[in-house]
Amino acid sequence: MTNITYHIVKEADAASILALYRQAGWWQMDENPEYLETVRKILSNSFCFVIAKVGEEIIGMGRAISDGVSDAYIQDVTVRADLRGKGIGKGIIRTLLDFLRENKLQWIGLISEPGYERFYGGLGFNVMPNYTPFLLGEE
Repeated sequence: MTNITYHIVKEADAASILALYRQAGWWQMDENPEYLETVRKILSNSFCFVIAKVGEEIIGMGRAISDGVSDAYIQDVTVRADLRGKGIGKGIIRTLLDFLRENKLQWIGLISEPGYERFYGGLGFNVMPNYTPFLLGEE
């Protein structure tokens, strides 16, 4: 695919970003008006938020959260379903990694869905066999 551009942003079309979250299955499908404001806050408060575009259309995204000093976590990487497998996700990850390395972050991690070991391995990530991710449950 040609003419894909990658941009580090603090603002972007919140509806387009919300649509990507929903397509990835990470966001409810109801029409709560607060969701767009939540997306705007995610954009502005992430250490680095990358969007992939064709023309003016946002077709992919990913972000990093960090203290800006030592560690960073990459999350929310997704590409529009009909455009997956074309290297766009790799471009998003590489743009994030370039930014994080420019900011001298040494420890960069992520948690992936099963089945993406080869994808992330090809980008320099290693499985951490002696570690287990945890998520706080509901009380």
